[in-house]
Amino acid sequence: MFNDSAEPLTDLTRPFLQPQNSTHRQYEALRAYFVERLPSAEAARRGGYTAGSFRVLVHQFRQNPDRQFFLPAAKGLKTAPKADRLREKVIALRKQNLSIYDISRILGREVEPLSPVAVSLILQQEGFARLPRRQDEERPPTIHPDAAAVANVAALDLSSHKFRTRFGGLFLFLPTLVPAHLDHILSQAGFPGSKMIPAAHALRSLLGLKLFGTARHSHVMSSVFDEGLALFAGLNVVPKRSFLTEYSCRVKPESHHQLMRLWFDAMSKIGLPRGASFDLDFHTVPFHGEDALMEKHYVSKRSRRQKGGLV
Repeated sequence: MFNDSAEPLTDLTRPFLQPQNSTHRQYEALRAYFVERLPSAEAARRGGYTAGSFRVLVHQFRQNPDRQFFLPAAKGLKTAPKADRLREKVIALRKQNLSIYDISRILGREVEPLSPVAVSLILQQEGFARLPRRQDEERPPTIHPDAAAVANVAALDLSSHKFRTRFGGLFLFLPTLVPAHLDHILSQAGFPGSKMIPAAHALRSLLGLKLFGTARHSHVMSSVFDEGLALFAGLNVVPKRSFLTEYSCRVKPESHHQLMRLWFDAMSKIGLPRGASFDLDFHTVPFHGEDALMEKHYVSKRSRRQKGGLV
């Protein structure tokens, strides 16, 4: 670009005569104009600019002649004092077959905090290879989340004992559920079940969450250790979120209609009148116009309130 001579470019002259970025091009074009005193049109041509854009470049440089074309070299320490201070400790811990996360946790507890990334850099500099993946029993003892037992009706313990529960109010519904023979109704309606979690136990798990006020079965994970909810369902522990989600998808649509018909018949036999009203599940249709006298409602898809109509 800036090579006007007939001499061929060499590998050492090319970086100077053929700029690779806009800052270098600007520097060479302005230098040709202000230092070499070339005409504006010639300096623009050598820099690859049009005459108009080069005049704008010259004007901007006149307004800010102190602009930096070259970044100053970074100053300061080139070492990491904390990492160097803990280097020997990190090496000693790695020789005990500890991972970078184990080492970082021990350093933070016994010496001073050092991130797993810093520990990894030290080990790379010292030539340590990555550890192979270990089994849980091979890892050092630490705090792990408690795992609830597998839901199984055969493991239900009905021996006399006391426990605390948030779901005590659910047992007020049992005088209605027992005479209605829910197990027989679900069998007739074709609800799926297994030996470990029969249909009635699965449905009582879902029903318990609804009666308690939890909107979705995905919220069950915060209550898997509550013995009251499990006892209401008739299980040793309430089923986990994955089972309840899968169970909801396994129920056939026609089973729902059959269940409602049999349930209403059972309620009539035990003396509970069938209601003459029904509930509507409203959904919000967002309104995107202007100056509308509309109330704001919650839009679940967007997780926010906005103007809309309930349908």
